Amino acid sequence: MSAMTENEVLEALKEARAILSGHFQLTSGRHSDTYVQCARVLEDPMLTTRLAGAMVERLGERRIDLVAAPAVGGIIIGFAVAQALGVKFIFTERQGGAMVLRRGFEIPPGAKVLVVEDVVTTGGSVAEVIELVRAAGGEPVAVTSIIDRGGPKAFDLELIPLLGLEVESWEPHSCALCASDVPLYSPGSRRLSE
Repeated sequence: MSAMTENEVLEALKEARAILSGHFQLTSGRHSDTYVQCARVLEDPMLTTRLAGAMVERLGERRIDLVAAPAVGGIIIGFAVAQALGVKFIFTERQGGAMVLRRGFEIPPGAKVLVVEDVVTTGGSVAEVIELVRAAGGEPVAVTSIIDRGGPKAFDLELIPLLGLEVESWEPHSCALCASDVPLYSPGSRRLSE
């Protein structure tokens, strides 16, 4: 299996109809006229496996003992990356608005943990996963994602994305689409509970 270039990743997203245009509230709370719905790419197990393999290739020789991902967006690609690495996989969930470990998931003390997400904008969910890993005594080593939407991040680890996709986003109070009464769609998963 050959490595995927950024152009190949972009074409896969376009072919899967994973890049949407409109007025969107991102998981971060910011607004944008473009939304990347990676779930459309993850409908295809063969493509998901290929993307995960490309993500692992970009990690180089880092030692990884465990993969952790935030629910909901990171679960499928996180599992696929863990499978490609041959390591265990866990995911975090929101409970009462906070990211937590449930279902008996544990992080062994000293475990080298890779955090995986589908799309990273500000990285708020990723930062919460990193905090959980550190609180459990694990050592987060890097973050990987299918897409990095650019901009400053809420976490301090290296981000290794398959594709950088600079898409403009705005705070709601300065969103021209809101001012024009364009209907707002909120497809992100942060507001999901339980």
